[in-house]
Amino acid sequence: MGSGTFTPTDWDTFSTTKTKGKTRSEIFARHSMHEAFDPKEIKVRESCDSEEHPNSTPIITALDVTGSMGHIPAALIRDGLSRMATEILERKPVPDPQLMFMAVGDAYYDSYPLQATEFESDIRVAEQLKDLYLEGGGGGNSDESYHLPWYFAARKTQIDSFDKRGKKGFLFTLGDEGVPPVLEAKHIKDVFGDAAQGNIQTEDLLRMVEERYHVFHLIIKQGYNYQHNPEYVKNSWNPLLGQRAIPVSDFEKIPEIIVSTLEFMAGKDKPEIEKSWSGKTALVVREALNGLTTTGGDSGTPAVWRPSMR
Repeated sequence: MGSGTFTPTDWDTFSTTKTKGKTRSEIFARHSMHEAFDPKEIKVRESCDSEEHPNSTPIITALDVTGSMGHIPAALIRDGLSRMATEILERKPVPDPQLMFMAVGDAYYDSYPLQATEFESDIRVAEQLKDLYLEGGGGGNSDESYHLPWYFAARKTQIDSFDKRGKKGFLFTLGDEGVPPVLEAKHIKDVFGDAAQGNIQTEDLLRMVEERYHVFHLIIKQGYNYQHNPEYVKNSWNPLLGQRAIPVSDFEKIPEIIVSTLEFMAGKDKPEIEKSWSGKTALVVREALNGLTTTGGDSGTPAVWRPSMR
């Protein structure tokens, strides 16, 4: 997938006809997962080169839609992520961007802990966002299943950027909680329909997905869980991702933070990036990029798959 071309008027038209003046429940009307977004039914998601997009760059954004995030998921999907898509497709911080979105929940408690759209390069991005189911679940375990998108990206995506040119894609997870230390074999079967000999340690899963993707997590400070247990959240993410666990003080600036991160990874200087934004946005972007440095290039390190029975 990934065909089509975005035009600046596309989002305005979509917003006017599909979201303007409508309530949250009218915009996000689904009461269950769209069957097209079910990871168990998806064999592969493709980000492919074409004559129209000869240098495709896959970008996956996976948003926590559990209860601890409150109104943030709906606000982001209705306005923020669509604005992010607009910024990426207009500013082109990377060549020929192709966008996939995911909704993330809790594999221990939720009916639909992962949903995945197609890679797209036009207004179908926004149309698919509207069809995500905002389950609003989660549990009392202080973690959400942010490693499910890692498994999906590692096992169920085919990306020409890496397969043809050795260029990694980008994967951003967004949420306010920690990540579990292990992906259980039961959840691999229940969510993806895949047989697994044992559990996969989260750090091993990260190494797998980092073969083909630059991986980031945006820690949403305004989420309930972070506000009540910030040290747990930071101690969950920092050993795994270090500088790529990015603190976000204002979720409304997530589009600009992601675009700025892409620009930085493409080689643009931080001061130049900050100056491209104004007012509070520039301050939030500066905070987010503060500790970020480029490391390792695009060549991946072979992953180690060590099943665990814990």
